[in-house]
Amino acid sequence: MATNNSQPNTETQEEKFSVNKHNDEISIYTLRNNNGMEANITNFGATLFSLYVPTKNGKIDVVLGFNTIDEYIKAFEIGASPYFNAIVGRFAGRIKNSQFSLNGKIIQLDKNHGKHHLHGGKYQLSNVAWNFENYNEDENAITFSYLSKANEYYPGDVNIEVTYTLTENNELNIKYKATTTEDTLLNLTNHAYFNLDGISGNTLNQKLQVNAEKFLELDSENIPTGNFIAMENHAFDFRNSKNVVAGVDHCFVLKNNNEPAAILESEINGLTMKVYTDQPAVQIYVGGKTSEELQNKNLVEYHTESGICFETQVFPDAPNHEDFPNAILRKGETYHQNTTFKFINS
Repeated sequence: MATNNSQPNTETQEEKFSVNKHNDEISIYTLRNNNGMEANITNFGATLFSLYVPTKNGKIDVVLGFNTIDEYIKAFEIGASPYFNAIVGRFAGRIKNSQFSLNGKIIQLDKNHGKHHLHGGKYQLSNVAWNFENYNEDENAITFSYLSKANEYYPGDVNIEVTYTLTENNELNIKYKATTTEDTLLNLTNHAYFNLDGISGNTLNQKLQVNAEKFLELDSENIPTGNFIAMENHAFDFRNSKNVVAGVDHCFVLKNNNEPAAILESEINGLTMKVYTDQPAVQIYVGGKTSEELQNKNLVEYHTESGICFETQVFPDAPNHEDFPNAILRKGETYHQNTTFKFINS
Protein backbone atom coordinates (compact mmCIF):
# COMPACT_ATOMS: atom_id res chain seq x y z
CA MET A 1 0.00 0.00 0.00
CA ALA A 2 1.74 3.19 -1.14
CA THR A 3 0.89 6.78 -0.41
CA ASN A 4 1.40 9.96 -2.38
CA ASN A 5 2.82 12.61 -0.07
CA SER A 6 3.17 15.17 -2.88
CA GLN A 7 -0.52 16.04 -3.14
CA PRO A 8 -1.49 19.50 -1.87
CA ASN A 9 -2.63 20.11 1.67
CA THR A 10 -6.23 21.35 1.65
CA GLU A 11 -6.12 22.65 5.22
CA THR A 12 -6.91 26.26 6.07
CA GLN A 13 -6.18 28.00 9.36
CA GLU A 14 -9.80 29.08 9.83
CA GLU A 15 -11.40 25.64 9.66
CA LYS A 16 -11.95 23.41 12.69
CA PHE A 17 -11.94 20.42 10.37
CA SER A 18 -9.88 19.80 7.26
CA VAL A 19 -8.54 16.93 5.17
CA ASN A 20 -5.09 16.28 3.76
CA LYS A 21 -5.53 13.57 1.12
CA HIS A 22 -2.62 11.24 0.38
CA ASN A 23 -4.23 8.77 -2.00
CA ASP A 24 -7.61 7.23 -2.74
CA GLU A 25 -7.51 5.12 0.43
CA ILE A 26 -5.66 7.14 3.05
CA SER A 27 -5.94 10.71 4.32
CA ILE A 28 -5.09 12.74 7.39
CA TYR A 29 -8.03 14.47 9.07
CA THR A 30 -7.48 17.49 11.30
CA LEU A 31 -9.58 18.65 14.26
CA ARG A 32 -8.88 22.02 15.91
CA ASN A 33 -10.43 23.85 18.82
CA ASN A 34 -10.44 27.56 19.69
CA ASN A 35 -7.61 27.15 22.22
CA GLY A 36 -4.96 26.18 19.69
CA MET A 37 -5.18 22.43 20.25
CA GLU A 38 -4.98 20.26 17.12
CA ALA A 39 -5.46 16.54 16.53
CA ASN A 40 -4.32 14.98 13.26
CA ILE A 41 -5.80 11.54 12.67
CA THR A 42 -5.31 9.19 9.74
CA ASN A 43 -7.76 6.51 8.71
CA PHE A 44 -4.80 4.10 8.42
CA GLY A 45 -5.37 2.18 11.64
CA ALA A 46 -7.63 5.06 12.79
CA THR A 47 -4.31 6.36 14.12
CA LEU A 48 -3.61 9.57 16.01
CA PHE A 49 -0.88 10.99 13.75
CA SER A 50 -0.07 13.98 15.97
CA LEU A 51 -1.60 15.88 18.88
CA TYR A 52 -0.57 19.50 19.36
CA VAL A 53 -1.30 21.04 22.77
CA PRO A 54 -0.60 24.63 23.87
CA THR A 55 1.77 24.94 26.85
CA LYS A 56 3.60 27.74 28.64
CA ASN A 57 6.51 27.01 26.29
CA GLY A 58 4.41 27.06 23.12
CA LYS A 59 2.46 24.44 21.21
CA ILE A 60 4.00 20.95 21.28
CA ASP A 61 3.23 17.54 19.80
CA VAL A 62 2.65 15.21 22.77
CA VAL A 63 2.56 11.84 20.95
CA LEU A 64 5.44 9.91 19.40
CA GLY A 65 5.15 8.71 15.84
CA PHE A 66 6.70 8.41 12.41
CA ASN A 67 7.45 11.13 9.86
CA THR A 68 4.97 9.94 7.24
CA ILE A 69 2.13 7.51 6.76
CA ASP A 70 4.48 5.47 4.58
CA GLU A 71 6.62 4.81 7.66
CA TYR A 72 3.59 3.49 9.59
CA ILE A 73 2.88 1.09 6.74
CA LYS A 74 6.54 0.09 6.44
CA ALA A 75 6.74 -0.62 10.18
CA PHE A 76 4.12 -3.34 9.82
CA GLU A 77 5.64 -4.67 6.60
CA ILE A 78 9.03 -5.25 8.28
CA GLY A 79 7.46 -6.58 11.49
CA ALA A 80 8.71 -3.72 13.66
CA SER A 81 5.63 -1.67 14.45
CA PRO A 82 5.29 -0.23 17.97
CA TYR A 83 1.56 0.35 17.20
CA PHE A 84 2.15 4.10 17.47
CA ASN A 85 -1.16 5.74 18.47
CA ALA A 86 -3.30 3.21 16.54
CA ILE A 87 -6.58 1.54 17.40
CA VAL A 88 -5.67 -1.95 18.58
CA GLY A 89 -7.78 -5.10 18.36
CA ARG A 90 -9.69 -7.28 18.05
CA PHE A 91 -8.07 -8.03 21.39
CA ALA A 92 -5.66 -5.54 22.93
CA GLY A 93 -2.93 -7.30 24.87
CA ARG A 94 -1.75 -10.89 25.08
CA ILE A 95 -3.70 -14.14 24.99
CA LYS A 96 -1.90 -17.18 26.37
CA ASN A 97 -1.06 -19.89 23.85
CA SER A 98 -3.13 -17.96 21.28
CA GLN A 99 -6.38 -19.67 22.21
CA PHE A 100 -9.50 -19.39 24.32
CA SER A 101 -12.77 -21.24 24.79
CA LEU A 102 -16.08 -19.82 23.59
CA ASN A 103 -19.42 -21.63 23.80
CA GLY A 104 -17.63 -24.91 24.42
CA LYS A 105 -15.33 -24.56 21.41
CA ILE A 106 -11.59 -23.83 21.41
CA ILE A 107 -10.82 -20.81 19.25
CA GLN A 108 -7.27 -20.91 17.86
CA LEU A 109 -5.78 -17.48 17.16
CA ASP A 110 -2.75 -16.33 15.22
CA LYS A 111 0.57 -16.89 17.01
CA ASN A 112 2.32 -13.57 16.43
CA HIS A 113 4.15 -13.14 19.75
CA GLY A 114 6.10 -16.36 20.20
CA LYS A 115 3.44 -18.93 20.98
CA HIS A 116 1.08 -16.22 22.20
CA HIS A 117 -1.35 -13.82 20.53
CA LEU A 118 -0.85 -10.03 20.73
CA HIS A 119 -3.04 -7.07 19.68
CA GLY A 120 -5.19 -9.01 17.22
CA GLY A 121 -2.49 -10.95 15.40
CA LYS A 122 -2.28 -11.11 11.62
CA TYR A 123 -5.68 -9.59 10.89
CA GLN A 124 -5.48 -6.62 13.22
CA LEU A 125 -7.13 -3.21 13.17
CA SER A 126 -3.93 -1.15 13.32
CA ASN A 127 -2.57 -1.75 9.80
CA VAL A 128 -5.65 -1.42 7.59
CA ALA A 129 -7.43 1.52 6.01
CA TRP A 130 -10.60 2.38 7.91
CA ASN A 131 -13.57 4.08 6.27
CA PHE A 132 -14.15 7.75 7.03
CA GLU A 133 -17.82 8.00 7.95
CA ASN A 134 -18.51 11.61 8.83
CA TYR A 135 -17.54 14.84 10.54
CA ASN A 136 -19.96 16.10 13.20
CA GLU A 137 -19.55 19.88 13.15
CA ASP A 138 -21.61 20.45 16.31
CA GLU A 139 -19.39 18.14 18.36
CA ASN A 140 -16.15 18.69 16.39
CA ALA A 141 -15.91 14.91 15.98
CA ILE A 142 -14.93 12.47 13.26
CA THR A 143 -16.01 8.86 12.96
CA PHE A 144 -14.23 5.95 11.27
CA SER A 145 -15.59 2.46 10.68
CA TYR A 146 -14.14 -0.93 9.87
CA LEU A 147 -15.67 -4.34 9.19
CA SER A 148 -13.54 -7.06 10.78
CA LYS A 149 -14.62 -10.19 8.97
CA ALA A 150 -15.38 -13.62 10.40
CA ASN A 151 -12.85 -16.43 9.97
CA GLU A 152 -9.91 -14.05 10.41
CA TYR A 153 -9.22 -16.30 13.40
CA TYR A 154 -11.97 -14.63 15.46
CA PRO A 155 -15.60 -15.62 14.94
CA GLY A 156 -18.24 -13.19 13.69
CA ASP A 157 -18.33 -10.21 11.37
CA VAL A 158 -17.67 -7.30 13.72
CA ASN A 159 -18.67 -3.80 12.64
CA ILE A 160 -16.58 -1.26 14.56
CA GLU A 161 -16.94 2.50 14.83
CA VAL A 162 -14.42 4.81 16.49
CA THR A 163 -15.16 8.49 17.07
CA TYR A 164 -12.54 11.10 17.96
CA THR A 165 -13.86 14.32 19.51
CA LEU A 166 -11.84 17.44 20.30
CA THR A 167 -13.59 19.64 22.85
CA GLU A 168 -13.19 23.28 23.86
CA ASN A 169 -12.04 21.99 27.25
CA ASN A 170 -8.89 20.61 25.61
CA GLU A 171 -10.13 17.03 25.79
CA LEU A 172 -9.52 14.35 23.20
CA ASN A 173 -12.30 11.83 23.61
CA ILE A 174 -12.31 8.41 21.94
CA LYS A 175 -15.58 6.46 21.76
CA TYR A 176 -15.80 2.90 20.49
CA LYS A 177 -18.91 1.04 19.33
CA ALA A 178 -19.20 -2.44 17.86
CA THR A 179 -21.69 -5.17 16.99
CA THR A 180 -21.15 -8.77 15.89
CA THR A 181 -22.93 -11.41 13.84
CA GLU A 182 -21.70 -14.16 16.21
CA ASP A 183 -20.53 -14.38 19.80
CA THR A 184 -16.91 -13.25 19.79
CA LEU A 185 -14.04 -11.77 21.77
CA LEU A 186 -13.51 -8.01 21.68
CA ASN A 187 -11.23 -5.68 23.62
CA LEU A 188 -10.30 -2.42 21.89
CA THR A 189 -7.94 0.38 22.88
CA ASN A 190 -5.77 3.18 21.54
CA HIS A 191 -2.00 2.66 21.74
CA ALA A 192 -0.90 6.31 21.94
CA TYR A 193 2.62 7.00 23.23
CA PHE A 194 2.53 10.25 25.20
CA ASN A 195 5.36 12.54 26.20
CA LEU A 196 4.29 15.84 27.75
CA ASP A 197 7.83 17.23 27.48
CA GLY A 198 7.63 16.79 23.69
CA ILE A 199 8.69 13.91 21.48
CA SER A 200 12.40 14.33 22.22
CA GLY A 201 11.87 14.24 25.99
CA ASN A 202 12.24 11.49 28.57
CA THR A 203 9.12 10.31 30.39
CA LEU A 204 11.17 9.46 33.49
CA ASN A 205 11.25 13.21 34.15
CA GLN A 206 7.44 13.32 34.38
CA LYS A 207 5.15 12.58 37.31
CA LEU A 208 2.60 9.75 37.24
CA GLN A 209 -0.34 8.90 39.47
CA VAL A 210 -2.62 5.87 38.95
CA ASN A 211 -6.04 5.31 40.51
CA ALA A 212 -5.37 1.70 41.51
CA GLU A 213 -4.34 -0.40 44.48
CA LYS A 214 -3.04 -3.41 42.57
CA PHE A 215 -1.86 -4.64 39.19
CA LEU A 216 -1.75 -8.03 37.46
CA GLU A 217 1.07 -10.42 38.23
CA LEU A 218 2.87 -11.65 35.11
CA ASP A 219 4.84 -14.78 34.33
CA SER A 220 8.21 -14.80 32.56
CA GLU A 221 6.47 -14.32 29.18
CA ASN A 222 4.37 -11.35 30.35
CA ILE A 223 1.19 -13.43 30.57
CA PRO A 224 -1.10 -12.81 33.58
CA THR A 225 -0.86 -15.57 36.18
CA GLY A 226 -4.31 -14.79 37.57
CA ASN A 227 -2.84 -13.27 40.73
CA PHE A 228 -2.53 -9.63 41.72
CA ILE A 229 0.29 -7.58 43.22
CA ALA A 230 -0.38 -4.83 45.74
CA MET A 231 1.13 -1.50 44.75
CA GLU A 232 2.10 -0.70 48.34
CA ASN A 233 5.88 -0.80 48.86
CA HIS A 234 6.42 -1.68 45.20
CA ALA A 235 8.53 0.22 42.66
CA PHE A 236 5.33 0.64 40.64
CA ASP A 237 3.41 2.25 43.50
CA PHE A 238 1.88 5.25 41.74
CA ARG A 239 -0.98 5.75 44.19
CA ASN A 240 0.61 9.10 44.90
CA SER A 241 2.31 11.17 42.22
CA LYS A 242 5.95 10.29 41.59
CA ASN A 243 8.36 10.08 38.69
CA VAL A 244 7.66 7.56 35.95
CA VAL A 245 9.67 4.35 36.39
CA ALA A 246 11.41 2.46 33.59
CA GLY A 247 10.23 -1.05 32.78
CA VAL A 248 6.51 -0.57 33.35
CA ASP A 249 4.40 -2.81 31.11
CA HIS A 250 1.62 -3.81 33.49
CA CYS A 251 -2.14 -3.84 33.78
CA PHE A 252 -3.40 -1.70 36.66
CA VAL A 253 -6.83 -2.53 38.13
CA LEU A 254 -8.78 0.72 38.40
CA LYS A 255 -10.70 1.63 41.54
CA ASN A 256 -13.22 4.30 40.57
CA ASN A 257 -14.26 5.29 37.06
CA ASN A 258 -15.46 8.70 38.32
CA GLU A 259 -11.86 9.66 39.10
CA PRO A 260 -9.01 9.94 36.59
CA ALA A 261 -7.54 6.51 35.83
CA ALA A 262 -4.14 8.15 35.59
CA ILE A 263 -2.55 11.59 35.77
CA LEU A 264 0.67 12.51 33.96
CA GLU A 265 2.45 15.80 34.66
CA SER A 266 5.27 17.72 32.97
CA GLU A 267 7.00 20.33 35.08
CA ILE A 268 8.98 21.49 32.04
CA ASN A 269 5.90 22.54 30.07
CA GLY A 270 3.50 23.03 32.97
CA LEU A 271 1.17 20.51 31.36
CA THR A 272 -1.03 17.88 33.02
CA MET A 273 -2.91 15.09 31.26
CA LYS A 274 -5.77 13.31 33.03
CA VAL A 275 -7.02 9.99 31.64
CA TYR A 276 -10.69 9.09 32.19
CA THR A 277 -12.23 5.78 31.15
CA ASP A 278 -15.16 3.45 31.73
CA GLN A 279 -12.88 0.42 31.41
CA PRO A 280 -11.83 -1.78 34.38
CA ALA A 281 -8.10 -1.44 33.75
CA VAL A 282 -5.32 0.54 32.14
CA GLN A 283 -2.26 -1.14 30.67
CA ILE A 284 0.60 1.28 31.26
CA TYR A 285 3.64 0.80 29.07
CA VAL A 286 6.85 2.83 29.02
CA GLY A 287 8.68 2.44 25.71
CA GLY A 288 9.06 3.86 22.24
CA LYS A 289 12.37 2.64 20.82
CA THR A 290 12.04 2.01 17.08
CA SER A 291 13.90 0.20 14.32
CA GLU A 292 16.78 2.04 12.66
CA GLU A 293 15.04 1.28 9.35
CA LEU A 294 12.24 3.69 10.22
CA GLN A 295 12.15 7.49 10.28
CA ASN A 296 10.61 9.02 13.41
CA LYS A 297 9.05 12.47 13.60
CA ASN A 298 11.65 15.18 13.10
CA LEU A 299 14.22 12.35 12.90
CA VAL A 300 14.20 12.13 16.71
CA GLU A 301 15.90 8.99 18.00
CA TYR A 302 13.40 7.39 20.36
CA HIS A 303 14.57 5.27 23.26
CA THR A 304 12.98 2.92 25.80
CA GLU A 305 11.65 5.79 27.93
CA SER A 306 10.51 8.10 25.12
CA GLY A 307 6.79 7.51 25.57
CA ILE A 308 4.19 6.23 27.98
CA CYS A 309 0.99 4.44 26.90
CA PHE A 310 -2.34 4.36 28.73
CA GLU A 311 -4.17 1.46 27.09
CA THR A 312 -7.63 1.51 28.67
CA GLN A 313 -9.16 -1.95 28.35
CA VAL A 314 -10.20 -5.17 30.06
CA PHE A 315 -7.49 -7.43 31.45
CA PRO A 316 -5.00 -9.18 29.12
CA ASP A 317 -5.79 -12.90 28.65
CA ALA A 318 -9.27 -12.17 30.02
CA PRO A 319 -11.09 -15.08 28.30
CA ASN A 320 -8.79 -17.59 30.02
CA HIS A 321 -9.58 -16.41 33.56
CA GLU A 322 -13.10 -16.82 34.88
CA ASP A 323 -12.67 -14.10 37.51
CA PHE A 324 -11.37 -11.47 35.04
CA PRO A 325 -13.79 -8.90 33.56
CA ASN A 326 -15.83 -10.17 30.64
CA ALA A 327 -14.46 -9.58 27.15
CA ILE A 328 -17.06 -11.60 25.20
CA LEU A 329 -19.38 -9.65 22.92
CA ARG A 330 -22.58 -11.56 22.28
CA LYS A 331 -24.67 -11.45 19.12
CA GLY A 332 -27.39 -8.85 19.64
CA GLU A 333 -25.31 -6.84 22.12
CA THR A 334 -23.41 -3.61 21.47
CA TYR A 335 -19.87 -3.00 22.65
CA HIS A 336 -19.17 0.46 24.05
CA GLN A 337 -15.94 2.01 25.31
CA ASN A 338 -15.24 5.61 26.27
CA THR A 339 -11.84 7.16 27.09
CA THR A 340 -10.87 10.83 27.43
CA PHE A 341 -7.47 12.51 27.59
CA LYS A 342 -7.84 15.94 29.21
CA PHE A 343 -5.02 18.49 29.04
CA ILE A 344 -4.58 21.24 31.64
CA ASN A 345 -2.06 24.09 31.60
CA SER A 346 -0.62 25.45 34.83
